Amino acid sequence: MRTVKTRVFEKLIQEDREFQRLMESLNRKAGTHPFFKRYAEVGVKEGLFSDMLGALGRMHDTLVECAYPELIGRNIVSVRPTTESMERFPLDANAVAYKYAEGAVARLSGAKTSTVDIYTDQLAEASEQWTREFLEDATWNVMQNMVEKVGRALGEKETGQVLSLYGGVADGDLAGGAPVDQGNAAIDWAAVLKLHNAVRGENWRPTVLVVHETQLHQLLSDDKFIKASYLPASQTDIERGVVTSVLGMNVQASTLVSNGTAYALDTRVAAVMLLRRDITIEDWEDRRTGEFGVRATTRFGLGVLRTKAVAKMTNIKTTL
Repeated sequence: MRTVKTRVFEKLIQEDREFQRLMESLNRKAGTHPFFKRYAEVGVKEGLFSDMLGALGRMHDTLVECAYPELIGRNIVSVRPTTESMERFPLDANAVAYKYAEGAVARLSGAKTSTVDIYTDQLAEASEQWTREFLEDATWNVMQNMVEKVGRALGEKETGQVLSLYGGVADGDLAGGAPVDQGNAAIDWAAVLKLHNAVRGENWRPTVLVVHETQLHQLLSDDKFIKASYLPASQTDIERGVVTSVLGMNVQASTLVSNGTAYALDTRVAAVMLLRRDITIEDWEDRRTGEFGVRATTRFGLGVLRTKAVAKMTNIKTTL
């Protein structure tokens, strides 16, 4: 069955020259790569596609479909496609910026520079590898499961890097000048108001509330979010167990968020992700160990541009 995601691959092949070159190069190597070769042979036999390029398209679509539900990081930062290796952003007077680089977050003082350079040199990657003997007998369901695992792992890795960027902001640079201390109490309507107020007090307007799954379920324990007599309850889907929005903030929940911590963000101005290359499939091999596999990557740059558009709450109760 053709899907919207399949058409995404076709569009990239037609319109993105870098992606086209990568796929052409991979297509040439795939015939001798044990995983890609087996994936194509079994898929053709099952009637899922007709050639190696079709196999690469199916694999790419699977990665995208499995990665995107985990990519909440892209919902909590302004994502801007780019073809540049670096872009320079102006800072407000006395502003402080943060950059994500080489697995760490670096603080830049606005008193010394009025701009910040964001380099698109960061990679999020995930891979799975197996022996040649294992791949020789692998069924379609087994290989498809492998690709799905890589997609989910990639989504989690990229989201983790975005969360690390916000987590690296110094307490004194946050909206309100410090984190909001919840005093080991569960997050509730009053706590959400405090987070919202911290950002509004800096003259920004929060668009996203970011919480751990435990904190989401704490909200679902608050009458104001579940009883129809309260207005916030209109944004709660009890059947799905989610709060979609509150005070104009979309609620994003993930176990990747530190349990006991929550953020309110004005994603329009707080931070930027420069997306140089979206989800791409690559071959992986280690001939010394006789292992082969598939790797998925994204290439991007990350930076916080206005820390006062970031409010943080800590010391939230970590159990229901």
